[in-house]
Amino acid sequence: MKIKICGISNTEILQYACEMGADFTGFIMADKSPRKISKDFLASLKNFDFQKTTPVFVFVNPTIDEVMKIVTSIPKSILQFHGDESNEFCKQFNQPFWKAIRVENSKSLEQIHDFSSAEALLLETHSIDSYGGTGKVFDWSLLKKIELDKQFILAGGINLQNLSEAISLKPWCIDLNSGVESSLALKDINLIDQAITMFKDGQLN
Repeated sequence: MKIKICGISNTEILQYACEMGADFTGFIMADKSPRKISKDFLASLKNFDFQKTTPVFVFVNPTIDEVMKIVTSIPKSILQFHGDESNEFCKQFNQPFWKAIRVENSKSLEQIHDFSSAEALLLETHSIDSYGGTGKVFDWSLLKKIELDKQFILAGGINLQNLSEAISLKPWCIDLNSGVESSLALKDINLIDQAITMFKDGQLN
């Protein structure tokens, strides 16, 4: 099982997450997100030492040019598509990609079969108002028929209170975002520390 800290927008937090052994760190590229990274922060990532951590860039219905800028400047990264992108759109960049599926009910999970080229599928909470970042948990009982360890990423409202339950579902990866923030878009080193420690301890049980 792997862990991703998403929505990082400053170097101190990024450095800490990498030192703590996060498998993935996520950077939001979507204009409407309060966690969208700045141009200066993006520029700093070109020469950043990620150690053993893999950067993931999160897009919502981007243009081809927007994606290509990341592919060109930070080639050893993963693309995460969180909008209405098709499998054909996502795979054209010849880069490992993840596709978000917004789960509202069991029918939502039928979309899993639409993205055969994805390296992994991120299961996120459905919202009428946004493409993610809701901070809310969907009904995890819907996942009983899915082998979550087969490249499924569990996301949406995971925090210190429900992380143990998330670990017990044995997904391939757990995605933490608002659950390690002290306020909107402000990552908290202490919460990240507790979450990663709990995650590692849960792996041993």
